[in-house]
Amino acid sequence: MRVVIAEDHALLREGIVALLREHDFDVVAQAEDGEGLLRIVGGHQPDLAIVDVRLPPTFTDEGLRAAIAARDRHPGLSVLVLSQYVEPVYTAELLESGQGGVGYLLKERVGDVRGFLDAIRRVAAGGTALDREVVAELVRGRDAGGGALLDGLTPREREVLTLMAEGRTNAAIAEALVVTPKAVEKHVSNLFAKLDLPVGHGDHRRVLAVLAFLRATD
Repeated sequence: MRVVIAEDHALLREGIVALLREHDFDVVAQAEDGEGLLRIVGGHQPDLAIVDVRLPPTFTDEGLRAAIAARDRHPGLSVLVLSQYVEPVYTAELLESGQGGVGYLLKERVGDVRGFLDAIRRVAAGGTALDREVVAELVRGRDAGGGALLDGLTPREREVLTLMAEGRTNAAIAEALVVTPKAVEKHVSNLFAKLDLPVGHGDHRRVLAVLAFLRATD
């Protein structure tokens, strides 16, 4: 897997590079700002870009904007965004810019090596990996009065969708909810139908379901 990294903090950037190379990822280039990200994506055609949301010069959302632009120019690119803060709107924007392959993690999750590497692999494969704090914030927003799109879901289906948004597989969802995988499959099928998602590749429908979740909780 070919990976590029856009992160202005040299220590964190080099730490991620070392971690990935230790686990046989091919880190082909690094950048410190949004323009650099676009340049290395165009030059190296990576499978995945790991991007800090806030990059020079203003440290607001340059990384996000560059990631969206990179996906527009290279539709097959997967993006894993790192942030110090919970800003769920960024995830929806990234999902809407492509067909999946999107992750949003707080920077502190890098310390959870196994979880971080699992998220990278999941995103690179076209899935999603949303930080549990981001999902929790979205759920709080929904419970505060948003989310009409999700009103038709049962409480259990909402639980399944919440765990799906974190990027969990059906088996992991079954373990978390202490139910059988067959029961999870039924809940997933029901929520696909209730969200009126088109029949197609299973992973793509999961991404569309997560996007529906994000839109409903904006």
